[in-house]
Amino acid sequence: MGTVIPLWEPPSLPVSGSADRFPVRRIYCVGRNYAAHAREMGADPDREPPFFFTKPADALVQDGEPMPYPPQTAELHHEIELVVAIGHGGRTIPEAAALDHVFGYGVGLDMTRRDLQQAAKAKGRPWDMAKGFDRSAPIGSLAPAATSGHPDTAAIRLRVNGAVRQEGDIADMIWSVPETIAHLSGLVDLAPGDLIMTGTPEGVAGVLPGDLMEGEVAGVGTIRTPVAPR
Repeated sequence: MGTVIPLWEPPSLPVSGSADRFPVRRIYCVGRNYAAHAREMGADPDREPPFFFTKPADALVQDGEPMPYPPQTAELHHEIELVVAIGHGGRTIPEAAALDHVFGYGVGLDMTRRDLQQAAKAKGRPWDMAKGFDRSAPIGSLAPAATSGHPDTAAIRLRVNGAVRQEGDIADMIWSVPETIAHLSGLVDLAPGDLIMTGTPEGVAGVLPGDLMEGEVAGVGTIRTPVAPR
């Protein structure tokens, strides 16, 4: 049986130390998962249940590739994040078993059209065009947990043009990786190929065409993304 339009190549990410690639199914993002970032966005960082939004899988930008500055915004903000790659699916996954479902970890940028997001918030509208736009998810190579383990503390940092913009530790997350997986899998069925972007520390700010973003999570990996013209 044929298709009425050509099939596209499934989005995927490289795997560190391997020629294999990790096919990406969905990208889930946790909002306001660091207290200091919640405060800088004008929110209360009390430990309420986590909330999620999504990006399309084809929003991926490979490590080293340029991200074009998107249209209809004057405030493109960076958000450096630890990324969790799901290798085994499930629903209502117990927290104690959550890490058994993780294939590995990477470093990503949740790029945000902040002015569009603030306008949507003010009118009680969805964030989709602020968060899930084209090429809004630069993500680096994935480090398999089988060889690198499961980090629960690690420095996370983003430099723009060599100057540190964001800096923290993944231990500062309000909701840990196992807690996040347990909660998210109670809302949707997780499947192999899903990614979870786990939130960003404080220091989010704007970038312009010509800027170079370089992020890292110690012991996990790096991401290098130049901002290109529209």
